[in-house]
Amino acid sequence: MAIQIENTVAFVTGANRGIGLALVHALLERGARKVYAASRRPDTLEALAAASQGRLVPIRLDITRPDQVRAAVERAGDVNLLINNAGIVAQFGGEFTDKGWVTAGREEFEVNVLGTLAVTQAFAPVLAAQQGGAVANVSSVAGLVSFGILASYSASKAALHSVTQATRALLKGQGTFVAGVYPGPIDTDMAKDIPFEKTAPSAAAAAILDGLEQGIEEIFPDPMAQQLGSLFLQSPKGLEQHVAAG
Repeated sequence: MAIQIENTVAFVTGANRGIGLALVHALLERGARKVYAASRRPDTLEALAAASQGRLVPIRLDITRPDQVRAAVERAGDVNLLINNAGIVAQFGGEFTDKGWVTAGREEFEVNVLGTLAVTQAFAPVLAAQQGGAVANVSSVAGLVSFGILASYSASKAALHSVTQATRALLKGQGTFVAGVYPGPIDTDMAKDIPFEKTAPSAAAAAILDGLEQGIEEIFPDPMAQQLGSLFLQSPKGLEQHVAAG
């Protein structure tokens, strides 16, 4: 159930920076017929759109706003690859008793989990009409094992991992391939405070598209993700102990 990037029509959320922008560039470079680049700031993509000869279509989208989700689906009725990349980190660090974790968690769940679910629900009939197509949810290794400095974010990405599994099961009947993407630290604004060596967004984007073309359901697009992902697939408890000891 792999999907070939050449001639595909893709829709990427959170497309104006970081992994999302790198994915837009990679999709165009690999011959995607059209890329809908969705973000809350589509104006930042105008220059790239102008240079793309009509292949890049910026779309305004806040994935937490149902009206904007509906409008996006109405405009992008030819999509066969949905990449749910939009996400936020609302708090970095803090004691367990910090009430900020609850506030941050509400924001992160609204975007990282419920927003992604809403977009996928809206596009599911579009994908069905395109012989099933594919969905890629950009989660995080923090969705496979919790990091204390990202307690609420880790919880939201764990929930997204569960949503990804449910999506895979529920859309199997319409022939939709569903992949979870679990990056480690990528050199983006979101990860600027994370004290680990970081992978370039372009390298992560290339690995994500490679994984989709190979039909891989769990994509680990950087060295740290590959290490932790391997541990997770062998023993989730072993991974928890490894991270706790580190």
